[in-house]
Amino acid sequence: MLIKRLNSNDDEFDAQLRSLLRWEDSMNDEVNNVVATILTDVREQGDAALLQYTNRFDHRDVEFAKDLIIEAPQLRDALSRISSEQAHALRAAAERIEAYHLHQKQDSWQYQEENGNILGQKVTPLDRVGLYAPGGKAAYPSSVLMAAIPAKVAGVPEVVLVSPIPNGIVNDIVLAAAAVAGVSRVVTVGGAQAIAALAYGTETIPKVDKIVGPGNIYVATAKRQVFGSVDIDMIAGPSEILIIGDGKTDPDWVAMDLFSQAEHDEDAQAILISTDLEYLNKVYSSIEKLLPSLERVEIATVSLRNRGALIHVESMEAAVELANYIAPEHLELSVEDPESIVGSIRHAGAIFMGRHTSESLGDYCAGPNHVLPTSGTARFSSPLGVYDYVKRSSIIYCSAKGASELGEIASTLARGESLEAHARSAEYRILQNEKS
Repeated sequence: MLIKRLNSNDDEFDAQLRSLLRWEDSMNDEVNNVVATILTDVREQGDAALLQYTNRFDHRDVEFAKDLIIEAPQLRDALSRISSEQAHALRAAAERIEAYHLHQKQDSWQYQEENGNILGQKVTPLDRVGLYAPGGKAAYPSSVLMAAIPAKVAGVPEVVLVSPIPNGIVNDIVLAAAAVAGVSRVVTVGGAQAIAALAYGTETIPKVDKIVGPGNIYVATAKRQVFGSVDIDMIAGPSEILIIGDGKTDPDWVAMDLFSQAEHDEDAQAILISTDLEYLNKVYSSIEKLLPSLERVEIATVSLRNRGALIHVESMEAAVELANYIAPEHLELSVEDPESIVGSIRHAGAIFMGRHTSESLGDYCAGPNHVLPTSGTARFSSPLGVYDYVKRSSIIYCSAKGASELGEIASTLARGESLEAHARSAEYRILQNEKS
């Protein structure tokens, strides 16, 4: 069986579904201890520990930390080395991503009350952010664009990319993407040691305010452990796709859409839900036919066998209910009229509408961000965006009259909490004629 076949009417379906969705993210003592040691070493020893771990894990022989850094002029050189077709694709994708994220920009605002009080909110970009881009099983220039461009739209002045180069082999298209996206510099380190360098700073690498971007379990664990010293975007799990199909989309298309996530890694998840049992059979046949043609067939095969499923349900309402329960990272509504059901979708990282909207278009160039909540966290999390690169400060200005009026309220509430200094601080500003 290449992929599990489930039926929502089966007595064991709920247990089968829970088992399918369960992702053991390797949060065990061994991983935690290894990461904690690396974080402590980099925090205490700085560049020396960073070099030691980079040379050990990435099979490199770097003597000086400055040699880990690729500055902006060298990034532009990489852009000139890639093919004109690749350069055009990067720039076209970047333009679309920027255009979309410009709609997310938030302005500072204020309003004035009748008594002269002014209240508002000041929106300020972060000073420096760190982006993580994987460099192991695959390189992801698209992730560089998705993480860096919203930061630049937000107005972040310094964007630092960390990405490993195993065996010292540089990927020009990743560097070119950094150049197109306006990255300030690239630090060629990865793993927990890269997260430590960004979170704590070293002699060579300055501390950042926030770390974003996906990585392996060591990166995810490191992000979890440094949170508080810096902000993070999210703890990313394996990539996911859920497709709701009405049985009329070409089954080869749907099979390839499932593969588009299964090929990421062995823990990725690909699920199809349909009311049409015969259609599920056709998609299974397409999987049998097309899977051997993939370059990453071994990875996709493991992913589909262990975490994939074709699920038969009785109605489209049941399909939507199941999708909301799963809260997938990517949700394709591969149906005739997606508008008729999208209003019922409550939990999804990104929603792809209609037969022609493959998830892969969102990964690269549609415009919305592809850094999305996984593992059911779409119930309470959102895609990466401009709003992740700014902070908001409250603005409060009180006129004499306004301070006096608010002082009466604050005094009463403060004394109710037995906080006398709070009350007296407010009372000092109450106008005498209002006391009488």
